[in-house]
Amino acid sequence: MLLNCDLGEWSGADCPDTILMPHIDLANIACGMHAGGPLTMRRTLALARQHKVVIGAHPGYADPANFGRLSIPHSTEELVALIHYQVAALSGMATSQALSVTYVKPHGALYNDMMVNSDIRTAVMQAVAELPGALSLMLLATADAERHREEAARHGLKLIFETFADRCYGDDGQLLPRQMPGAVHDHARALDQVRQLREDSSVTTASGRVLPIHADTLCVHGDNPEAQQVARAIRQLIPRLGGR
Repeated sequence: MLLNCDLGEWSGADCPDTILMPHIDLANIACGMHAGGPLTMRRTLALARQHKVVIGAHPGYADPANFGRLSIPHSTEELVALIHYQVAALSGMATSQALSVTYVKPHGALYNDMMVNSDIRTAVMQAVAELPGALSLMLLATADAERHREEAARHGLKLIFETFADRCYGDDGQLLPRQMPGAVHDHARALDQVRQLREDSSVTTASGRVLPIHADTLCVHGDNPEAQQVARAIRQLIPRLGGR
């Protein structure tokens, strides 16, 4: 599995991007709506270029007050425009550094809404399919993966299936809401989940059920004090193919 991380969401002396970028393969860069901004985007792109990390756009709802974690109703046309606006901004800035955006990973509430609401998922797929460059869409690896492939095929869209090191799954294959007890794993449990994914392509749900998960990429979160330590440990468990 490739390692990905949501970046470009913080700035200042405590920004984790500099210490995380060397450990990952894919950088999901915020596009200024839920977090980030022009200068942060520019700096994060430059950092990705320095470490030869593949670039993805990380659009979310226009909700900086809640870090994009509040669901905001949109019509299909509004949602398509919202995604186009954000991806175009990052793509334009990437071009100025001789870089290219290759995929889209929705952020926060938009990601969660896409996974549970087929109308929103269709709008997201439509938006990504209409963008130039044959971009892929990153979404959660669940038991419904085959259905999601069929939906994406109708849009001529390739999917990147994602799983998480530090998030607990429910029996339905969805992530437990963050406010629920045990929804976010500590360092030791996150590494145990990575080992299980690597060795058995499965996770153990909150109820103890073993759930098959076939993923292309593993998300490493950078929004906690142990982020660098966890990223390094996961990189040791999942070495890069061919090195870098």
